[in-house]
Amino acid sequence: MRLIDRLRRKDPFSLRTKLILSFIVIIFVGGSGTTILGTRLVANTLIRQAQRKVTHDLAAAWIVYNEKLSEVRNIITFTAARESIAEALQNNQRELLQRYLNRVRIENDLDILTLTNDQGKVILRTRNTEVVGDSQLQDEVVHVALQNEVVASTQIISREELLKEGKDLARQAYMAIIPTPKAKPRKGAEETAGMMLKAAAPIVDQDARLLGVLYGGNVINRDYYIVDRIKEIVFKGEKYKGKDTGTATIFQGDLRISTNVKNAAYERAVGTRVSEEVGRAVLEEGREWIDRAFVVNDWYITAYAPIKSITGKTIGILYVGMLETPYIDIRNKVVYSFLGIALLCLFLVFIMYLFITTGITNPLRDMVVATEKIAQGDLYHAVDIESRDEIGQLAVSFNQMVSELKTAQEKLKEWAETLERRVKERTEALEKAQYQLIQSEKLASLGKLAAVVAHEINNPLAGILTYIKLLIKITGKEPFPMTRAQEMKEYLSVMDTEMARVTRIVKDLLTFARQSKPRIEKTDVNSIVEKSLSLLENKLKLQNIQLQCILDTTLPLVPCDFSQIQQVIMNIIINGSESMAEGGALTIKSSHLPDNEFVAIEIADTGTGISPEHLSKIFDPFFSTKEAGKGVGLGLSIVYGIINEHKGSVEVKSTKGKGTTFCIKLPTDGNEEKGEG
Repeated sequence: MRLIDRLRRKDPFSLRTKLILSFIVIIFVGGSGTTILGTRLVANTLIRQAQRKVTHDLAAAWIVYNEKLSEVRNIITFTAARESIAEALQNNQRELLQRYLNRVRIENDLDILTLTNDQGKVILRTRNTEVVGDSQLQDEVVHVALQNEVVASTQIISREELLKEGKDLARQAYMAIIPTPKAKPRKGAEETAGMMLKAAAPIVDQDARLLGVLYGGNVINRDYYIVDRIKEIVFKGEKYKGKDTGTATIFQGDLRISTNVKNAAYERAVGTRVSEEVGRAVLEEGREWIDRAFVVNDWYITAYAPIKSITGKTIGILYVGMLETPYIDIRNKVVYSFLGIALLCLFLVFIMYLFITTGITNPLRDMVVATEKIAQGDLYHAVDIESRDEIGQLAVSFNQMVSELKTAQEKLKEWAETLERRVKERTEALEKAQYQLIQSEKLASLGKLAAVVAHEINNPLAGILTYIKLLIKITGKEPFPMTRAQEMKEYLSVMDTEMARVTRIVKDLLTFARQSKPRIEKTDVNSIVEKSLSLLENKLKLQNIQLQCILDTTLPLVPCDFSQIQQVIMNIIINGSESMAEGGALTIKSSHLPDNEFVAIEIADTGTGISPEHLSKIFDPFFSTKEAGKGVGLGLSIVYGIINEHKGSVEVKSTKGKGTTFCIKLPTDGNEEKGEG
């Protein structure tokens, strides 16, 4: 304590006095502030210039886009204005119209070119001549043309309308939606409609009477002419570090349908989507977006503008963007320049005060070395006290801290050894208890199985034994009374029935225990159903059960074991018939599910049904709702096991007092994923 008191005395050469000389911090702060301010000023200037440029680029992109739309308009207008078209239409010269208009479509690279009458009904499609007669009055562009006006606009075309023109156009428009970072969550995984640059013009006779409408256009889904033309004119194919500096995209809604933006695989990123922030501004609010944005997998300085239909509805987006990386690199160069100047100044100041700070840094360096040794576990290392300033006081406190750490470490080590010993003892006790619990559960399961089997087999054996004694009593009399023959026959019949019960119980137990692998062959499920019904038909008739069988004759073959699936169907039918003691209706249906991966067999009865508390247990082994002696409770367990081995599923729905429906689903292609009952 005396040493500490001496060190705490005022020292004319204290650390505080020495740190006064370290005004280098002020220089550093000033330099940093200047660097940050200059960097921000330069960065803001660069970004503003980039935004002004991308705004001009967007205007140029609109020129390219509208130029293509005007080209379609001019083709349609010029073609519709030809007198030969009007004359052929008046004279109903379909073949002449077909040859000429088809040549026009091919020469001008149009995707569609279609002719309607003055009522908007299609009379000729150049791509698909067989589909005519449908009305186009609901089409916005055709509707305007029927008012004797030439019109051109961007339009969303449904899959149904594209199919009328040709299946290839529907395939061109179809797109699987690719999950995109920062995009708004969207329902559905595909887009089937297409976006088209479309024009329509009226066809009139010499008296200006409307004869019909000619319309045509180009589907721009996966058509890269416009975006590549924009890239060529606006950005001139410039690259930066192997990447295109400029990109263009046409969106259908928020989906990229035509783009030269590349994904990670360096392919056109069609099917990806616009970010949620941009989509909200352009698609929902109908305004332009000019700012930095995340595009597929990189940041761009971007400009987005809404594409509107003829009615003014926003149906898509036109985008141009410049890679942000070049501007970031320029900004970084400026930053590095500022930093270089600042570091040079700091270096000069450092040289000036190097000798002054040596007296401060050396003791601190010794402290760092001591800290590293202590961190490595050497708690016996102490710091030499060579000064009486604040660093000397710190050294004294440091040595005291090390001493306390050493004491604490020894106590922790003792506690750790005690805790480890107690944990080991507790673990051994838990393992012993767990072993005893497992053995108890095994004995309980075995006892349950023995009790069920003993009870089920004992009942019929007791009956058989009773009747054997009666037979011995009857046959022991001399002479043998023939009048008792009928009674003996009845006794033998009962014995036969009871032995059949024993046989069935043992058979079910063997089936459940063996769980044999199915012998898979391609099989017609309907034939299995018919075979099962042929064996049970008389039984159902005797019980006054009406049978309705609805089988789908177009079912594909199913890989399965014929006999095992027959056993499943018969088990369910027998269970259903037993629940209809006073008669009822049994319905069996087979069908091919819409996803084309499964064949379903549905068996429904109008019996007593199953209560909700029992419904979840019906597939458990040895669970039965029948009276004692009526069953072991293995039938549905066997059903579940067989269907599970076939990689299928079995479902059950039941209403108490109304009936039960079982639905068996079997994969048509050997699906490896197991279903669940």
